[in-house]
Amino acid sequence: MVQMINSKEEFDAILNETNWVIIADFFATWCGPCKVLGPVIEQLAEEHPDVKFVKIDVDEVTELAEEYGITSIPTVFIWYNHEIKEGFLWANQKEFYEEKIQNAQNELNTPTNN
Repeated sequence: MVQMINSKEEFDAILNETNWVIIADFFATWCGPCKVLGPVIEQLAEEHPDVKFVKIDVDEVTELAEEYGITSIPTVFIWYNHEIKEGFLWANQKEFYEEKIQNAQNELNTPTNN
């Protein structure tokens, strides 16, 4: 399931409470490429219940769009270990995101050598 984010506080709570891989899709309802990416994100969310998927409408939650420097949409960020690991502009194919999710999960689950 993809969660719509309605405020900065809601998003910050997810980032602070979640140790999962998080995929954040910054979009706008009027954006053509965003409309193409939307179903891809929905499908990925169904196939990856161990990943947290969120959508942020840049026109509704402008504070987050400004905080993360969103100047082009769609923009997708991958978070884990409480930080942004990668960001992508425009709508990519589903397989692109699947590979990125797998890489993130592998890195998240790899023990560190201390």
